Amino acid sequence: MINKPAGLLSIPDRFDQGLPNAKHILREQYGEILTVHRLDRDTSGVLCFARMAEAHSHLSTQFADHQPKKIYWALVSGTPILEEGSIDTALTEDLRRPGRMTTTVKGGLNALTHYRVIEKFADYSLLEVQIETGRTHQIRVHLQSIGHALVADPFYSRQSSFLLSSVKGRKYRLGKNKEERPLLSRTALHAHSLEFIHPVSGATLQFEAELPKDMRATLQQLGKWNALH
Repeated sequence: MINKPAGLLSIPDRFDQGLPNAKHILREQYGEILTVHRLDRDTSGVLCFARMAEAHSHLSTQFADHQPKKIYWALVSGTPILEEGSIDTALTEDLRRPGRMTTTVKGGLNALTHYRVIEKFADYSLLEVQIETGRTHQIRVHLQSIGHALVADPFYSRQSSFLLSSVKGRKYRLGKNKEERPLLSRTALHAHSLEFIHPVSGATLQFEAELPKDMRATLQQLGKWNALH
C-alpha cells in the first residue's frame, strides 16, 4: 500500500515504458509487484499492489466484485444543490474526443458514484466521493455531468490549473517581470481511503492518505479569499 503522489503513473505507460511509474519504483525495492488497481496519473492517494500471486488473485476478485470501499476527496466548482446524492449514469468512450469518457443513456458501462459535501466556499466545494464501480474517469465525468467539474481538470473543466488571482481578484499583486505560478496544476482529486478484506486473515483493513500539499494550500486560500459570506 502506498500514498501515490500526483504526476506519477500507477503502472508503465503503454507507449513509453521508460516513464516513471509506481510499479517499477516498487519493483526495484521489493522485487516482483502485481497490480491490483490503478489511479489516474494526476490523482494522488492510496494505491494497492500485491507481492504474492495468491494475494493478488484474492484482492483482484474483491475489486472485480466492487467490494472494497473507496473514498476520494474532490474539489469542484460550484456547490451541488443536495448536500449528498448519487449519480447512477452509464459511461462510454467519447468518440468525438479520444481518450475521454462521457455519460450515455444507451449501452455503456454501468457506473455508480455517491457524494457528500464536506466544505463549502463561495464558488467551490470540497466533496467526499465514494465509488461503487471503478470506471475510467468515473468521478471526473460524473461530477462534470451534474455541473460540478473538478478544479484544474484538463479534460472535463474549463481550466487546467488553479490560480490564486482567480479568487483574490484586484487584491492580487505580482512582482514586476514575474509569472504567476498555479496553486494547483493537476486535477483536484485525492484517493483518501481504501478499505478491503485481508486475503489471508479475513480482517477488514483500512488505509488513509492525508491531502497533499497542493490541495491543502488551495483549500487554505479558498478559506481566506473565497469564503461564504
